Amino acid sequence: MTDEAVLGTIETQVAMLMRLGEATRRSTGSPPHRALDRAAYVILRQLQQDGPLNVSVLAAALNLDGSTVTRQVTALQKDGLIERKADPRDGRGTMIAATPLGLEQVEKVRQARRILYGEVLSGYTDAERRNLAATLEQFTGALAAFMNGSAPK
Repeated sequence: MTDEAVLGTIETQVAMLMRLGEATRRSTGSPPHRALDRAAYVILRQLQQDGPLNVSVLAAALNLDGSTVTRQVTALQKDGLIERKADPRDGRGTMIAATPLGLEQVEKVRQARRILYGEVLSGYTDAERRNLAATLEQFTGALAAFMNGSAPK
């Protein structure tokens, strides 16, 4: 397969992965899997991983515009999933933190996804699963680096 064909396959498969990921969230019968939309999930996952962050750091971590994150955070706050706190290092700043409800919701979605992916990958060997996990980590890391301007030229 030529390099052009390989890149075309990758492009198509990434697009399909994104579409199928969203479709499984919407169509699965599992209420926890449907509990959060994609935007809410990625914000809450980042806060679960890193703890409280200010909006600019959160936006940078997610490769999003600050105004976009501010709108999403406002919606999450209305739903009781995040809270704003004064920045202890700079009283003028605000930190965004997941609430216990937000952490509970994101964990329910993570568990539902693990179950789903376990079922989907049930025909894979342990080595194939590890390979897929490593390749996805490598790819998303390279994509994030590219988005941050630090990818190899």
